[in-house]
Amino acid sequence: MCARRSKALDAATALTALGRGQAQAERRQPRQAMAAPGRGHTGVPDHARDLGGSADEHAEDGHDARDERPSKTELKKVAHDMQTLGDALAALSPDRLAALPMDETLRDAIVELRRTRSHEGLRRQRQYVGKLMRHADIEPLAQAVAEAQLGSARQTLALHQTEALRLELVSQDDALTRFLSQHPGCDAQQLRSLIRAARKEAALPPEQRHGRAWRDLFQFIKPHVQA
Repeated sequence: MCARRSKALDAATALTALGRGQAQAERRQPRQAMAAPGRGHTGVPDHARDLGGSADEHAEDGHDARDERPSKTELKKVAHDMQTLGDALAALSPDRLAALPMDETLRDAIVELRRTRSHEGLRRQRQYVGKLMRHADIEPLAQAVAEAQLGSARQTLALHQTEALRLELVSQDDALTRFLSQHPGCDAQQLRSLIRAARKEAALPPEQRHGRAWRDLFQFIKPHVQA
C-alpha cells in the first residue's frame, strides 16, 4: 500500500515538473514571436548582418560626422591668424583705420591694442581682438592691410633706390650723364652743384661727412625715383 502511494506521488511530481516546463516554454514563445520582422534574436537587422556589419560598426557613422569638426590644431591656427590680422590693423594709421568698415567694439579694441604697452596686457588684448575678429567680415580688413603693406614695401624700395642713386652720383662721373638722360626735365645746374658739395663733404673726416649737401642731394633725386 505504501509502495503504491509512493509511486503515485513520484508520478504526480514528475507530471507537475513537466507541466511547469511546458508552461515556461509557452511563455517564452510569444516573446520571440513579438520580435520585429527582419531581426534576429540579437535585435540586429538582417540586412546589417548580411553586409557583415555589427551594431557597433554602424554606430561608428556618428563618429565619422564628428571627425569633420575642426581639430584643436586648426582652431589654434584660426585664432593665431585672427590675432595677426588684428596686429596689422593696429599698425595702420588712425585715418585708415577709421575708414575701415567694422563694428565699433572691434575698432575700440584695436585702438586699445595700439595703446597697450605691458606684455601681459598685450597678450590679453590680442586674444580679445582675435575673438572679436571671428565675428567680423575680415575680407575688406585683410585687403586694407595688404594694400597698406604693399604701399609700405614700395616706399621702402624707393628709399633704397634713392640712396643707391645718390651714392652713384657722388662716386661715379658717368652717373650724372645717365641720370640726365633718364630725367631730362630736372634742373641739371642745381644737380651738379649738389653733387660737387656732397663730394666735398665725402672728403671730410668721418664725423663731418654726410652733412647738408648729402641730405639735399637725396631730397632732389627722390621725386624722380618715385615718379
